[in-house]
Amino acid sequence: MLHPLRPIAVDLFAGAGGMTLGFEQAGFDVLAAVEIDPIHCAIHKFNFPHWSAICQSVTDISGQEIRSKSNIKDAEIDVVFGGSPCQGFSLIGKRALDDPRNTLVSHFMRLVTELNPKYFVLENVKGLTIGKHRQFLAEVIEEFESHDFKVLRDYRVLNASHYGVPQSRDRLFLIGCRQGLNLPSYPVPITKPPQLGKNPSQELINLPTCPTVWEAIADLPIVENYPELMLQDAWSAEFGECISDYARTMKGLINASDDYSYSRQWHPQLLTSSLRTRHSPESVERFQNTDHGKAESISRFHKLNPKGICNTLRAGTPSNRGAFTSPRPIHPFTPRCITVREAARLHSYPDWFRFHSTKWHGFRQIGNSVPPLLAKALAVELIKVLNIQPTKPKKELPPGQKELLQIKMMAAADMFGVDRHIIQPRIRHKATPNSRKVLITKLPSLQ
Repeated sequence: MLHPLRPIAVDLFAGAGGMTLGFEQAGFDVLAAVEIDPIHCAIHKFNFPHWSAICQSVTDISGQEIRSKSNIKDAEIDVVFGGSPCQGFSLIGKRALDDPRNTLVSHFMRLVTELNPKYFVLENVKGLTIGKHRQFLAEVIEEFESHDFKVLRDYRVLNASHYGVPQSRDRLFLIGCRQGLNLPSYPVPITKPPQLGKNPSQELINLPTCPTVWEAIADLPIVENYPELMLQDAWSAEFGECISDYARTMKGLINASDDYSYSRQWHPQLLTSSLRTRHSPESVERFQNTDHGKAESISRFHKLNPKGICNTLRAGTPSNRGAFTSPRPIHPFTPRCITVREAARLHSYPDWFRFHSTKWHGFRQIGNSVPPLLAKALAVELIKVLNIQPTKPKKELPPGQKELLQIKMMAAADMFGVDRHIIQPRIRHKATPNSRKVLITKLPSLQ
């Protein structure tokens, strides 16, 4: 779908579509989303059926292919954005960009050059701004500049809680543009977390607070009242009263005046992405006895403070690293881990947005994504510098096929015509008491 009045964007490393949604809300048409994982592509296709989800690795696709496999064709692209997965960002050798582990960022740069958009946004972990890792960023900036792009050298780490999201989550954003264009500004914070801590920034002191955990999820049905949710992730349920405008917005009861996304057809009384978790009686007791804002002593799960904000939601390990589920926060009042839908509320996904029916995939899709409201704040600055007045499309979009929400990896790979092992299968290690600990210590530490 190509809207004649909306700027065009491309999402690389798209995942389930957090940045896609944020840019759509700001007024962009994200006509192409490139993602290697067939499950993520299926979910993207369900939530954005009007655009093209391209299931390929950025290492194997060209800018021309992206154009031809979407409705972009020969149209000028306004922005290319994306965040490559952290591969460790090796700094060994003369040039960090020459290291194979940094290949994904190099291909992001190649595709930006080939697509030649007016602007680009590279998103990644805060750790790249610390210590020797800044060398990597310096090389990235120099490489872009050698291809006639200007870059905001004063790159910023933005926290989601400063943009209306009830979660503390830092992400680095590197922004550039073609020569001859004006660089945008970074978005100014519009909210602050409920607890500012010591020596708060002066720019935050007089701001309103972002929604608290309880303001975000209080109206969601009590999943324990629905035994059906032990076997499936969706059921018609009774919602409570929304106690904040944030919850009303996520629920679709009010529309933000600056939300320029396409309206969706969905069922507001259907509680989705809420497959329940079975906890042992011992775990339930420990969860019950854990204080708000503290980590439970055995699992180390964080118990949410209803008057605070959520800690950073994680994705867990991929299949080839053991397929471990990320540590999920404990509900502030019920002794259990939060559901995928509760996590989605804490990440600023509206209730119409669906995730894969399994908890593992669902939490991966949330934990790997940029909160839509954070992406939207950045996209708004690009809309301003493009000198475009956003338009709200009148067309209401139906969702994709429901089968996409339960699809298995092999079937998803077949549907998109890719190798069934495009995502490496799980490596099974011989079980030892310390096997999980050893595996975790080998993971990148930049998150």
